[in-house]
Amino acid sequence: MNEAIFDDLGVSRETFGRLTTYVELVKRWNPKINLVSRKSLDEIWVRHIKDSVQVYRCAMSFNNWVDLGSGGGFPGMVCAIMAVEGAPDARFTFVESDQRKSAFLRNVSRECGVNCSVLSKRIEAVDPLNADILSARALADLRTLLSFCDRHLSKTGLALLPKGEKWKKELEEAREEWNFDVDPITSLTEPQAVILKIKGVSRG
Repeated sequence: MNEAIFDDLGVSRETFGRLTTYVELVKRWNPKINLVSRKSLDEIWVRHIKDSVQVYRCAMSFNNWVDLGSGGGFPGMVCAIMAVEGAPDARFTFVESDQRKSAFLRNVSRECGVNCSVLSKRIEAVDPLNADILSARALADLRTLLSFCDRHLSKTGLALLPKGEKWKKELEEAREEWNFDVDPITSLTEPQAVILKIKGVSRG
């Protein structure tokens, strides 16, 4: 066990064990279905795991968490692993149109003891999911993400959307079409990046 990583994440040993199993599965599957870039795979604990853990810690209390365009499971699967102890009664839904990545997510849920469902459909084709928390990482520009929020986020729900250094420009463009409340949280893994906490989404 890597004690430095364990101390940095500040999770229980049980949760760290599940995260370690997950990392091993990503490394095993990645050559076949390209879950993350080869370069970022070498830095997976910071670039993907820690980056996703901080998304989970931005959440309010929830019963229904929806992760869109889940891909390799960041941040959704990491958040689901955190919730095994933190919110054991909550349910997670991953929406991922790629069948191979959906198969990977189902395999991780079995191996890590995570209770979740995986919908192998396009986001637009899924019936409204009424999420308490909605997350999406590296999926689309903010304007597009807000259209997904409008469809899948409950009226009182919270969207947690990691964004890179151009997030202010995306905010300006999104406000041309959407009304919303936003609280930008500076990323712990990339000083120029943020997690946008967004509520009250409606068309402008």
